[in-house]
Amino acid sequence: MRIEGSRILITGGARGLGRRFALDLARAGARVGVCATNEERLARLTEEARQDGVEIWTHRADVASEAEVQGLFDRFVERFEGIDALVANAGITRDALFVKKKDGAVQTMPTAYWNEVVDVNLTGVFLCGREAAKRMAEQGTGGVIVSISSVNRSGAIGQTNYSATKAGIDAMTVVWAKELARYGIRVAALAPGYVATDMTAQMREDVRRKIEAMIPLGRMARPEEISHALRFILENDYVHGRVIEVDGGLRI
Repeated sequence: MRIEGSRILITGGARGLGRRFALDLARAGARVGVCATNEERLARLTEEARQDGVEIWTHRADVASEAEVQGLFDRFVERFEGIDALVANAGITRDALFVKKKDGAVQTMPTAYWNEVVDVNLTGVFLCGREAAKRMAEQGTGGVIVSISSVNRSGAIGQTNYSATKAGIDAMTVVWAKELARYGIRVAALAPGYVATDMTAQMREDVRRKIEAMIPLGRMARPEEISHALRFILENDYVHGRVIEVDGGLRI
């Protein structure tokens, strides 16, 4: 797919990696739309793009809501007269041990933590992927769907919910690739390791050092390195049905 002039929708694009994806693709000439639930962050992104000499369309939407996802795609397609690529980036964490015994009492991961993460990270990707595929099939011009997985898809302590959703994304990527190729729609996933973003910057120094010591390259990824990998997936028309790992050699 040619980036310049393409119509790309990014979910969860108002901060972190999503923000970097949006700005980099807009600078490369793509027509970019971003959704998020925080309107203040969306406004800041719009202004940042304007100051950078590019334009990013924004819309508030909760990817866990079927009605809001359908409305998001209706408005994006109306604004850009179609869609060429979806980057399903929206995701959250609600970390807790599955079972934890402390001072003689046993605590468990709250069901609410499970439901919140599954709703956004898995159901949200399903809803957005389905709407994107539907519109692309109707257009008859193909497209690309990229979901954001994680190195922690193989299982990380304290992340029963998060790891399960990322493993689910990997499975959906394979299924969709098999089903959607007939419509000229490519599907792939990107699995970053730990990335130096505003979220990881809030970690305690000792925790951050411990993580970096586990990574063979000895550091977290820079956001632009993950963004570069996304662009590779979008541009290379033979990447299909695969999860591209960009993790510095880390194995959980």
